[in-house]
Amino acid sequence: MELALRHRSNDEPGPVVLVIDDDPDVREGLRALFESINLQSRSFKSAEEFLRSQIPDQVSCLILDVRLPGVSGLDFQTNVQIDIPIIFITGYGDIPMSVKAMKAGAVEFLTKPLREQDLLDAVRVALNRDRERRYRKVTTHDLRSHFDSLSPREREVMTLVTAGMMNKQVAAELGISEITVKVHRHNVMPKLDIKAFTDLVRMADALGLPRTIRRTDVGTPIQAARQIPGPDGTSLLSA
Repeated sequence: MELALRHRSNDEPGPVVLVIDDDPDVREGLRALFESINLQSRSFKSAEEFLRSQIPDQVSCLILDVRLPGVSGLDFQTNVQIDIPIIFITGYGDIPMSVKAMKAGAVEFLTKPLREQDLLDAVRVALNRDRERRYRKVTTHDLRSHFDSLSPREREVMTLVTAGMMNKQVAAELGISEITVKVHRHNVMPKLDIKAFTDLVRMADALGLPRTIRRTDVGTPIQAARQIPGPDGTSLLSA
């Protein structure tokens, strides 16, 4: 478990545990615990102090006391827009409080006095969750950059074919020839640096492109119930 906590990739700084607790003894105890396994940590005595600081751009998790001066831990979780996974600690917890925190996405809800192993297990889970979140964010950004490099028509064709439309159906939908659809499909693959159509479908899924298709009246072209996003977020095609 300690090896997992110490793990870091070659291209980013190591993980850091952020602690918000108004008790200096708790802050010092947690610092010593994390230091003993070579894990970085930073502590703050209030949510306000944390928000005034520069949040590190690295894999991290937040250990948050429920009762804090000013903004409470639960209010912080509810009102502050932050993606960092949260582990709650408290000396005054109850079941409704823990349920509320967990439903809002907390990794764990631990009561004081803390068992070191329980806390380290929760930290491991939280750091892994944040590592995966950051990876997905970077991957999605790269995919979006590739998608935005396509022409508007290529984006339309890609979105429709990955939703399951045949070339002739795409042609009817867009008012172009089937040959033109094939040309656009052929051009899309190298621009996105992919070789198989299955990879194109996976990319569409990762980008969140709509996949629902509905049929209109019998005899009319298939319509895609979708809006295809352009580079600036505006729609290129609406059903």
